[in-house]
Amino acid sequence: MSDSEKLDEAIAARFLAPLGRVATKSVGVELELPVWNRRGGATDFEAVHAATDEFLRIFPFTETVRDDNGALYRAGDPKTGDELSFDCSFNTLEFSFGPEEDIGRVEERFSRYYPVLQSALEHRGHALTGMGINPRWRENRIEPIANGRYRMLLHHLKSYSKYGGAQRFHGHPDFGLFSCSSQVQLDVDSGTVTRVINAFNALEPFKAILFSNSPFDEGRTLCGRDGLWCRSLHGYNPHNCGLYDVELRSIEDLVGYLKSTSVYCVERGDRYLNFAPVPLRDYLGLGTINAEYWDPDREAYAPYSLVPDAGDVAWLRPFKFEDLTQRGTVEFRSVCAQPIRDAFAPAAFHAGLAANLSVLEEFLKEDHSLYGHGYGPSELRALTIRSSWPTFVDHDALSARLSTLLDIAAAGLRRRGSGEERFLAPLRRRAETLVNPARAHLERLVRGEPIESIAEDYGDLGEGVRSAEVK
Repeated sequence: MSDSEKLDEAIAARFLAPLGRVATKSVGVELELPVWNRRGGATDFEAVHAATDEFLRIFPFTETVRDDNGALYRAGDPKTGDELSFDCSFNTLEFSFGPEEDIGRVEERFSRYYPVLQSALEHRGHALTGMGINPRWRENRIEPIANGRYRMLLHHLKSYSKYGGAQRFHGHPDFGLFSCSSQVQLDVDSGTVTRVINAFNALEPFKAILFSNSPFDEGRTLCGRDGLWCRSLHGYNPHNCGLYDVELRSIEDLVGYLKSTSVYCVERGDRYLNFAPVPLRDYLGLGTINAEYWDPDREAYAPYSLVPDAGDVAWLRPFKFEDLTQRGTVEFRSVCAQPIRDAFAPAAFHAGLAANLSVLEEFLKEDHSLYGHGYGPSELRALTIRSSWPTFVDHDALSARLSTLLDIAAAGLRRRGSGEERFLAPLRRRAETLVNPARAHLERLVRGEPIESIAEDYGDLGEGVRSAEVK
């Protein structure tokens, strides 16, 4: 069997086989939340560990994983499929919920978990918040979780200077330790996967207007996460990050795109290996690759001669905004962490539009509020995450289009039949005012409000508290 045939077989087994079953209405939700020190300075990891232990004494998260130093960084509830974990570092806590057909069930569990954990942290001078950038990111320790995966990942990202063209890269390779998102996964099948990816790819500029919540670059950028990902080594191959600049017309087109993305890490035994990114279609033909791994005995990185294998397709890690997973889902990755009271708006938004896909497609074809001015999806996304509006935008027309978009999502949610349309409520005000959490954040700073006050507000779960966007 040729290398090309081996690769096709591996891709079919990993990515295409799960698309053969009937898609369900299940929604997967992952919430990454900054842990910040309310007293100033870096996050105290001992405080985080103690708060986690307190949480685990109350909830049955029994399946636990610890790092090389013995610190717990993941715990799961086998009954619900929910996990509490720390993403890249102990500066970021993540809730990953077992898939549910009713987003309300996920919200119910989160509404039990969050106050307990928040209280445990507050007793130790810390808190969680719903922001796309940790408010203490400058002070926090640049220290990954002590395990092979996260140590390798930060080492890989910090190696960008070896690749030349420094202007291509920003100077924050530790961004994974302070950048937080709200991720959603939806079931797809072979008949819908390319339609979903194409439609939501075109939708990205509208999503930027509704959901941006990571001001960066002295406030010039509302969604700093875009540049932090795509101008890092993850974006060395542009096909690994951001939007698709091609329309996927078939499953074959999707497979071709997967082959154009790069692999940069694999596992051999207990060793996590990283190496210069290689497009998947070229990977098997290389014979051997000069890789490296962390040697705990020497406390240094050591060379490793890697022989590529078709099974390494399992380690393909693109970071597309619409990312086909190996579970028969599309994962939506472009939304920043949201203010806690609005945490489930992104899940409802995506689920509702996916349930009303044909109407969404027509909406995008007919749009002239953003499209029709000479720009494609990637360019429009770059324009709509800026704090200054593009001059061609008619604010009233754009507001009306966003309201129509939310009507389409609401109709899809009604079709799902679980009353999930209530989660869209905070987006209605954002559509009306064109003020997302990032714009509200910047406006409050201009008025002299301290970042700590904004972080406290964005971390508030309580109902009846007006969101920052309408203040």
